[in-house]
Amino acid sequence: MKKFNIRKVLDGLTASSSSSSAAASPPSGSRENDMIQETLQSEHFQLCKTLRHGFPYQPSSMAFDPVQKILAIGTQSGALRLFGRAGVECYCQHESASAVIQLEFLVNEGALVSALADDSIHLWNLRQKLPAILHSLKFNRERITFCHLPFQSKWLYVGTERGNIHIVNVESFTLSGYVIMWNKAIELSSKSHPGPVVHISDNPMDEGKLLIGFECGIVVLWDLKSKKADYRYNYDEAIHSVAWHHEGKQFVCSHSDGTLTTWNVRIPAKPAQIITPHGKQPKDGKKPEPCKPILKVEYKTTRAGEPFMILCGGLSYDTVGRRACLTVMHGKSTAVLEMDYSIVDFLTLCETPYPNDFQEPYAVVVLLEKDLVVIDLAQIGYPIFENPYPLSIHESPVTCCEYYADCPAEIIPALYSVGSKQKRQGFSKKEWPVSGGNWGQGTLSFSEIIITGHADGSIKFWDASALMLQVLYKLKTAKVFEKPRSKEEKSSTDIVDEDPFAIQILSWCPESRVLCVAGVSAHVIVYRFSKQEVTTEVVQLLEVRMQCELNEVESPEGGGEQASAVSTPGTSSSPQTSLPQSHPSTSSNNSSDGLRDNVPCLKVRSSPLKQSPGYQVDLLIQLVWVSGEPPQQITSVAVNSAYGLVAFGNGNGLAVVDYLQKTLLLNISTAELYGSTDPHHRQPRSPRKARQPSAGFCDGNDASATPEERCKSPTSGSGSPCNSDEDSKHKFIDKVMSKSKRISKTVANDFAKISRKINMIADQKDDARDNSFSRSRSSSVTSIDRESREVVSSLYFCDSLSKKSETLAVPSLWVGTSLGGMMAITLTVPSTPEQRMQQPVGVSFYGSVVRLKGGIMCMAQLDSSGTLLPHVYEPWYEPNAPEEEREPPRRRRPTSPPSSQENQDCQYVVVCSEKQAKVVALPSQNCIYEHNITEASFVLRADVVTMTSGVGLACFCANGHIMTLSLPSLRPLLDVNYLPLTDMRIARTFCFSNQGQALYLTSPTEIQRITYSQETCDNLQEMLGELFTPVETPEAPNRGFFKGLFGGGAQSLDREDLFGEVTAGKASRSLAQHIPGPGGMEGMKGAASGVVGELARARIALDERGQKLGELEERTAAMMSSADSFSKHAHDIMLKYKDKKWYQL
Repeated sequence: MKKFNIRKVLDGLTASSSSSSAAASPPSGSRENDMIQETLQSEHFQLCKTLRHGFPYQPSSMAFDPVQKILAIGTQSGALRLFGRAGVECYCQHESASAVIQLEFLVNEGALVSALADDSIHLWNLRQKLPAILHSLKFNRERITFCHLPFQSKWLYVGTERGNIHIVNVESFTLSGYVIMWNKAIELSSKSHPGPVVHISDNPMDEGKLLIGFECGIVVLWDLKSKKADYRYNYDEAIHSVAWHHEGKQFVCSHSDGTLTTWNVRIPAKPAQIITPHGKQPKDGKKPEPCKPILKVEYKTTRAGEPFMILCGGLSYDTVGRRACLTVMHGKSTAVLEMDYSIVDFLTLCETPYPNDFQEPYAVVVLLEKDLVVIDLAQIGYPIFENPYPLSIHESPVTCCEYYADCPAEIIPALYSVGSKQKRQGFSKKEWPVSGGNWGQGTLSFSEIIITGHADGSIKFWDASALMLQVLYKLKTAKVFEKPRSKEEKSSTDIVDEDPFAIQILSWCPESRVLCVAGVSAHVIVYRFSKQEVTTEVVQLLEVRMQCELNEVESPEGGGEQASAVSTPGTSSSPQTSLPQSHPSTSSNNSSDGLRDNVPCLKVRSSPLKQSPGYQVDLLIQLVWVSGEPPQQITSVAVNSAYGLVAFGNGNGLAVVDYLQKTLLLNISTAELYGSTDPHHRQPRSPRKARQPSAGFCDGNDASATPEERCKSPTSGSGSPCNSDEDSKHKFIDKVMSKSKRISKTVANDFAKISRKINMIADQKDDARDNSFSRSRSSSVTSIDRESREVVSSLYFCDSLSKKSETLAVPSLWVGTSLGGMMAITLTVPSTPEQRMQQPVGVSFYGSVVRLKGGIMCMAQLDSSGTLLPHVYEPWYEPNAPEEEREPPRRRRPTSPPSSQENQDCQYVVVCSEKQAKVVALPSQNCIYEHNITEASFVLRADVVTMTSGVGLACFCANGHIMTLSLPSLRPLLDVNYLPLTDMRIARTFCFSNQGQALYLTSPTEIQRITYSQETCDNLQEMLGELFTPVETPEAPNRGFFKGLFGGGAQSLDREDLFGEVTAGKASRSLAQHIPGPGGMEGMKGAASGVVGELARARIALDERGQKLGELEERTAAMMSSADSFSKHAHDIMLKYKDKKWYQL
């Protein structure tokens, strides 16, 4: 009997409902598509975060476990980043998102205490791969200012803003009844409040003595047993930090006037020494001039030499503009180490965790505002260690990002070999001191590469394989241009005020290693990979003049030496109309009325360019000013090595360049792409008065925006203000000009995209009403300008059956626009290499293939079996090899070249826009499937991705939903509300990749990687590294014979007896509230699921069994102890009354 499968029934209903809404298609196409077996199912998808890479954004605190050798960093947003050896990282987040003000490790216990600005403290369990909170304690009446956890102690001292100190048991996270009140700590004669507690530490040699530092300058040595102050030390300046000498006889305080005071414990009357490390010493013996506050000082001793005193701050006030410094004082020598950013915190790493032994410092970890530096104290000159973590992502702000999974195996070694020569020299020869944790056991079978484009024009290639991130190679595109020496020398032809070399779009072919980048200054650079160093005397330059008038075609004779090549539909333009140049020969060209014309935005380098092994410039393409109007920024780029072509588009139209012959093949407006099938009514528009980058800018925080406006796309539509009133337009432009001076151009460009969508509200409403593409046209200037802003939003090279009469796939270029049009251009590429370099590539137009609602986001091609056709490419060869050694180029076609018989479709086009997706059969061009992705929002990023089990369409919407659809039937497989669009950075950097991988820039300094693959989620626990590893705690220092004999060693304290409930009593319930964390057994039970969950549940059961056995053992021991005690008392009574008579009792 055949089994009934409800999933297949539901899938069939979904497919039938989606196909019923599509355009009518012939039965033959539908029957053919029914035979395609789709292997992707909903159970293949699950969404979860994997790893976060980069520098912790806005760090606020730091801690180090000297035994486990793990570093923890807290941030102002409540995040925790934990670092072990290279490749062992972990990210955690507090729910409250309050700033982490202090971190304290339970050394070698696999636990961490965090104190937050919302007056809560939390205990984190680090013994699991994903750390979780075990306990939380929320203070209600007092604000936390400082915490101290002594080594090998379970009692945490918590100082507050009121000057009191409370004591917390970190095992149960309950408050002790023992409290040190500020009015008992200071002298009774003092009339003023001492201020918040800024320091707490116990005497290294006597745990019963607690040193308390108050902000006003008072330091108190408190006797815990007698509950009174032994000594009080007063100084006129506020205290920032205190550090002990390991013998417990002296301590050092840092003050707000830049001084360091050294105190003998038993002489509280005055400091033993007062120094101002950076102060000028007057000759007349007067007090040195005050300096900036010394924010922190550490005092570390060595057996063989002088002690180290390390401090930050304290510079003289006359050093205006000087960078932040770390000062290392060792004996008579003082080294001032300048840092690139302000210092947040620093820690001295020592050989021993015991505070009562010689510390033997060997390194200093310095947490900067935007960097992490580790200094080697053991080598002369204090060199820094080479940082193994990927913390340089934000070296220059990231402006775009691309993610490539399942890359060719040889590409990573090739990039590493050329990138290894770029590494800096002069690092410490020692190994990185933060070396804790272990790598995960599981690995991914495919290689991954992340490419980031930056504001300074640099491009970085990262190896992202196996959940790690390592920089492979860095390319500087700005070397091609002349850099102005100062802001005064800035060219008047620039179209951006800041970062003129910023990378906007990346297009990379991993197989051929051809890289194409588009910058914000309307330039495109084609790079080819070479293992040999070359010196380029003249940079190959091609200037392109893209028209801004819609219906006017410039003749080749029109002004300037660099004429534009304009093709008419159905013909091929001559490649000789645009010749390569060494540098802009038309840079001084101006029209009769003084307007800039035929001038590029950036000046090309005129001196020889030395190009190291790696990516080398093959061709530079620049758009030029036209009649006083700047070129529009490029919105899409595609490169294909098999054809030797690069295509790019913007609001003016499309250009195709032959980078082998260095000629311009095509320069055409979007209206001419449609030909006679143009669905829009267009009219010529007048040139804009405002500059292009500013004209589309709007305030992203404008409260007047309606909800409907806020849900529009930032990637399509008009770039002019939507108000047709001229006064409102001028006010808008003035507002834009003023705001653009205050906000970075990268952000301005992002909000300009949003403003373009706002201006299409009326047309969007029309589309929603009748679901058609016929739009009513008004005679206003606004509607004319709105329609003229159709930009090229997507480009795709492939071998396809673009024409209905074709039976064999031919080279083609698919063009998608911001108004939902998809057009096809067929290319005639000469077959042999010799002909390819001598004959021009033919271009012919087919017109519109399909139309969708919203701007086109991506396009792809499937074969007759529903398999994704790989792009055609030419395998990589050494471009600088001698002619006799160079291999002839071999064009790589898809694995199964499609060919069509009469009335039979053998290709399928997948097109995704901001609103919907369609699958069109070729060559019949019948739409066989259609799916409306979103109505209220819009798609920010869409990609056709290859999974282990098949091919699908992945989409990220502005409302935070991540969706996947099957291909070709477009069945919804995954829809998760993951991340709302709270920042334009996410929209700019979010990208999908194959094998269920994706990433985005979650902060200006961090990349968040996620997976939507069930297989990866199941194996994630195995792939993640372990932070905690079993390590024996070093032995305590030997007291020595005489110290043991005369009691001169360290004095221990029974804190349990002193702070326990029996002696100290219970704390007030209203003082703090205990909150059980989700990291306990019950939380782990709820989180366990699937195969990993079963293993976790087994571990939990074993742990619970172990706990019960431990409890049973403890109870047995207690009963045995009780029995022994009873036996002893019975024996004593028996001896007492043994020899007595009955009358003596």
